[in-house]
Amino acid sequence: MSPSRRSPSRAVGPAQMLALLLTFVLVAGLGGVLAAGLMLPALGAVGTATQATEDMFDEIPDELAIPEPSQRSEILWADGSRMASIYADNRVVVPLDQMNPHLRNAVVAIEDRRFYDHRGVDPEGIARAFVNNLAGGSLEGASTITQQYVKNALIEHGRITGDADLIREAQDESYGRKLAEAQMAISLEQQLTKDQILEGYLNLAQFGRSQYGVEAAAQYYFGKPAADVTPAEAATLAGITQSPAAHDPERYPEQSERRRNTVLSVMRAQGFLSEAEYQEARDTPMEEMLTITPAPNGCQAARSAAYFCEYVVDELLQHEEWLDSREERRDALYRGGLIIHTTLDRERQVAAYESVTASVPVGDPSNIRMALSSVDPTTGDIQAMAQNTNFGSPSEEDSSATSVNLNVGLSHGGGRGFQGGSTHKVFALIEWLREGGALEDTITVRSPTGPDGRREFEPDEWSNSCDAANPGSVYPPRNIEGTGSDVMTVHDATRMSINLPFVEMATQIDLCAMMDTAAAMGLERADGNPLLNYPSTVLGSNEITPLSQAVAFGTLANDGIACAPRAITSIENHHDEELATFETSCERALESSVVNAANHSLQAVIDDDPYATGRSAILPEGRSAAGKTGTANDASASWFVGYTPEQLSTAVWMGYQEATGAMTNVTVDGQHYDWIFGSHIPAPTWRDYMARALDGEPQTRFGEVGERELEGERRRVPSVTGQSIGQAEDTLEQAGFSTRVGSGQYSSAPFGTVAGTSPGGGTEVRGAELITIHPSAGPPPASTNNTGGDDDDGDDSEDSDGDED
Repeated sequence: MSPSRRSPSRAVGPAQMLALLLTFVLVAGLGGVLAAGLMLPALGAVGTATQATEDMFDEIPDELAIPEPSQRSEILWADGSRMASIYADNRVVVPLDQMNPHLRNAVVAIEDRRFYDHRGVDPEGIARAFVNNLAGGSLEGASTITQQYVKNALIEHGRITGDADLIREAQDESYGRKLAEAQMAISLEQQLTKDQILEGYLNLAQFGRSQYGVEAAAQYYFGKPAADVTPAEAATLAGITQSPAAHDPERYPEQSERRRNTVLSVMRAQGFLSEAEYQEARDTPMEEMLTITPAPNGCQAARSAAYFCEYVVDELLQHEEWLDSREERRDALYRGGLIIHTTLDRERQVAAYESVTASVPVGDPSNIRMALSSVDPTTGDIQAMAQNTNFGSPSEEDSSATSVNLNVGLSHGGGRGFQGGSTHKVFALIEWLREGGALEDTITVRSPTGPDGRREFEPDEWSNSCDAANPGSVYPPRNIEGTGSDVMTVHDATRMSINLPFVEMATQIDLCAMMDTAAAMGLERADGNPLLNYPSTVLGSNEITPLSQAVAFGTLANDGIACAPRAITSIENHHDEELATFETSCERALESSVVNAANHSLQAVIDDDPYATGRSAILPEGRSAAGKTGTANDASASWFVGYTPEQLSTAVWMGYQEATGAMTNVTVDGQHYDWIFGSHIPAPTWRDYMARALDGEPQTRFGEVGERELEGERRRVPSVTGQSIGQAEDTLEQAGFSTRVGSGQYSSAPFGTVAGTSPGGGTEVRGAELITIHPSAGPPPASTNNTGGDDDDGDDSEDSDGDED
């Protein structure tokens, strides 16, 4: 609807306007709108109308475009119930048959009793109002429901488009404006049925300070849909539109009750109510009728799911395949009445929030935060997203409140992420397996070369195919607790989370390939930049998010198929028409054989073993699970990330929101900790959530580890007897073995050369087993019977406490 914008050259007087209106209505009723327009030149004897009014009649549109009214959008839980509402105007459009007949009758009775008889304007009402106003009575209008619909539609169009001039013109009470309104009302009546006009009016009109349309108003004032209102409630709503502020039943119940009773009297007089219905409705006190039920605007109403709700909003605004521009998508969200179906599971969300806040209460004096993300690994559907803060801005009542979503990165309202710590040893393990290594391969940890048990790795020890021109610098990692064994298997290093074996492993794989694999699994930096591939990334120096962790580990739960996170399944309009779908996006990232092997070791992390770092995460009833603890440098972040086969993958993070400071010598929920590892609080929190989230779900099992991935390829140990120690080391290492020099043995081999090895030359072994070289001590003394040979002096590795960095 696009009315012309002209300023009148001269005001139209009351007598002139009465003649214009009555003549127009009469002719329109007899011969149509066009004839009414043609009669205008003959009205000069009555007085000269404004040029603007003549132009309005000259430009009668063939069709009046009534704008789609602005209405609220609903974000829904996975079960279809409402999570939050987002709107510029609180309006819910419903068809006429979903409005109680009492409501329709009340509005017609008090606003326009001849609505079903006139053709857009009411001559009798115009004459009555004119005579009353001319006689000095209270100011009375004569607008029909159709005219009010036209006026409201113009105002709504101005609000949607931000056209203040259009709003001002539509609200102008001049006679010229009323004449234009009458013209458009008669034209509209030729296009729509009476019920269509009444439906449009009831959905468009304002029924309170911030309630638009009868459905939103009925829900707000009475806590029920418009279909269920009583006669008293219907009369209350019908009485509001005359003055939405003055007749607001919440603020002015006495005035509203008087107005309601007036409406009830008119309804009775016009036969819409029986005497009994009238008396019952009139005798109902206003205070007893009201059940104020606000529809809060925005994600804060989603309470513990508020952060997920904001994530959904960001996803929608960034969905370029839906609408052309972000502005269009925002306008659709706030005014388009969208129905947004999400993936969040209500029961699992409650379990996540309660598990997190039971571990680290909201507002804990430690100021430590905790966040949890949980996804369905077979689809990427986000099942839960919780943190131990209230959504909003910090205040005196809640200084810990924040609008930052600790589960996600900058693109979705989060921060810059947190170091992954030892959880990222998993990616080194996977690359080790992909490049031909095995779980039972032994890793030799060379003696510390730096202070505090640090081992200094030189730049030339790393393979970095995508960044070969950058030699880097010396990397000096250490184990957190003790030095660990000097020799241990890859499987044991994983189970106990020992740092230096993993760094040694990383010198034998391609760091770029390792991080490419992590990215393919779904791991992302919180700042949106590519994952770093420095040596320190083996121990988790990349700053990532809980959601990204849950997605990446979910690839192992889904047989190597990585599924991108999904928060929205579809968007519909209020006519149940589908506007956009968000399909799952899954691709194979890992071979099944590698997945089964990794899962084999990560299951051992969650085991009733004193050296298993995740033993506090064991699930009830023997449910299979795998996962990894993690503690970043100086305990600035602690993690547990774990999963069950094809069911759930969940990441729990704990630390400071600013990702600074060490969680050492701290008290959390009344308990003191010298140092918070991933096994201390994150792992039990993960267990508590997963136990509740999977209650009643069937038991699932991981695939069996293959022989090659477990023990490695069978290979024969070369015979190096008689070679120099250096020659023997070269020969064995070229054959794929690691070496160490053990104790001397009496032998016929020359003194200082190789007497033999353990295992001995010619022995078939699996994997890159450590070969011990025994130097020859020369022939045995005459008093002994030792004949020399390839004796094995054993490998007495001492156990090490599990540690993380």
